[in-house]
Amino acid sequence: MHRRGDDGSSAALDSRLRARLYAGFTATLLTLSAAACGPSATSDAPEDDKGRPAPRTGFSVRYEPPSAPDRASAAFLRGRRVLERASAEVNTFGQAVAVTVVGRSCGGEGSAYDPGARRIEICYDDVAQERELFEDAGVRPADDEVTAVLAETFFHEAGHALADALGLDLGDRAEEDAADQFAALMLIRRGAAGERQLRVAAREYELSAAGEAGAGPADEGDRDEHSSDLVRATNHLCYLYGADPARNTDLVGTKLLSRERAGRCGEEWRGVREAWQKRLASVAVPSDGSDRSDSRPRKAKRRPGSTETGRGRGCRSD
Repeated sequence: MHRRGDDGSSAALDSRLRARLYAGFTATLLTLSAAACGPSATSDAPEDDKGRPAPRTGFSVRYEPPSAPDRASAAFLRGRRVLERASAEVNTFGQAVAVTVVGRSCGGEGSAYDPGARRIEICYDDVAQERELFEDAGVRPADDEVTAVLAETFFHEAGHALADALGLDLGDRAEEDAADQFAALMLIRRGAAGERQLRVAAREYELSAAGEAGAGPADEGDRDEHSSDLVRATNHLCYLYGADPARNTDLVGTKLLSRERAGRCGEEWRGVREAWQKRLASVAVPSDGSDRSDSRPRKAKRRPGSTETGRGRGCRSD
């Protein structure tokens, strides 16, 4: 404790200390105010999964904390790095749009693309759903199968995101088919491993169709803009055969891919590939760095229903 002296020197010292403390306190307040309110503040800026500012173009990935039932599924999705790898592959096209890819608990709503937020949502609960589907079919462990379906799901939603960026006016069914075709294109680009994953995705559609048939006719309200699961499975197998007939001859003459359809698959595949090559060329970042993407407002489409209607994929309407 400081004792006051008779000569007033202590009072003078106290006065100087108070002045210094006040000046320091004022400077601190000004610094904090500038950090909070100035142009350099970034608290509301989008961030990636590691807290870094999200890129201004391309697909970036982050994860939301899972609900308690989804913890194991969230860990699987992150551990397999499905979203990171697939996003990096789409980013090789150099598109001039920024799309956020979010892993999250969806409560059975199904993975989807939200055009209002330019955001792809991949659901943790899809992991458990797909695992159960394959395990019920006798596939154990089903880790690789689940990974394949998640990759195909992501590429399907990425197809919607690119259609949004391009301002494509295809109509509901045509856009869903185009998104499926983009998923097939991206998996086939991976070579033999990707072809195996596309076979798995086709098998998933086949299993889903069998499950729906066993549940009886669907209500009219459960129908959505997608082709039927069996049609989607057949299309994937057709693209596989069309891309490499020599490696996929075993697909021909099966209950899904007739010999008549197989005879047209080469032409179908070339049409799919060329259509997406032209679309991607128009969304790429030009050399001057300007944005060539279509910025017109786009009507959001309702995504498919809950898990009762199979894989929930499409565009989201909030």
